[in-house]
Amino acid sequence: MKKIFFLAILSVFFTSCISIKDLTYLRSNPNKKSQSIEVSQEVSKPYRVQTGDILSINIKALDQKLVDMFSISQTSGQTMASPQALFFNGFTVDDHGNIRVPILGEVNVLGFTTDEVRQKIEKQLLEEYFKKEANIFVTVKLAGIRYTINGEIGSPGTNVLYQDKVTIMEAIANSGDITTTGNRKEVQIIRKFAHGFETFTIDLTSDKAMSSPYYYIQPNDYIIIKPLKQKTWGTGVTGVQSVATIMTAISLITTLLVLSKTL
Repeated sequence: MKKIFFLAILSVFFTSCISIKDLTYLRSNPNKKSQSIEVSQEVSKPYRVQTGDILSINIKALDQKLVDMFSISQTSGQTMASPQALFFNGFTVDDHGNIRVPILGEVNVLGFTTDEVRQKIEKQLLEEYFKKEANIFVTVKLAGIRYTINGEIGSPGTNVLYQDKVTIMEAIANSGDITTTGNRKEVQIIRKFAHGFETFTIDLTSDKAMSSPYYYIQPNDYIIIKPLKQKTWGTGVTGVQSVATIMTAISLITTLLVLSKTL
């Protein structure tokens, strides 16, 4: 009986502890001769604008006064870059895939890359309003990459990163990292497409994640970090915590047995 009891405690101890393999990001196969990672074409594809995106468009020329009328709002010659200002002053893509640019009117940008949008606006400006001598210079960028992350994460919520590309590792680091009880092997990404939403899973404990088409997040991605089973078991996430929990349980059972015999 004692052996069975000891084996039961031992099994609980080993199954309740979280392995170092479950906590380490981007582990490579030790048997690999080469540690180089081949990036798929899907990962390197530029992002294409979708409905609900906000674009930051800046137009410059030799005579800046001539192009100021094409801008929505400027402060001290520069568009404000705070998330709130970009929401009100940026160019939001409507449900039809259009943005409304002063003077130019509605410009369809759905499915275009930011570089293609830039070329499209430059072409329309030169064809309808300016000559090449005006030296029109247009820049088009996404007004930050907004994502929402919830679950076993240090700081859940919605964040905006002002970068052209953001990896899921950067998004997680910016949100306080995954907690010890977070499942790094099954990180879920809910992504918006023209036909609706799709859910994908990525294993961040393997270096193969870097070649995944979901390693780079997209605007409005929703990231979910699920808990490990150890969290629901409540036996602790480290060896010391597991021993303490088991000893407390044994002590409680022993006390109840003693009390039951004395009554």
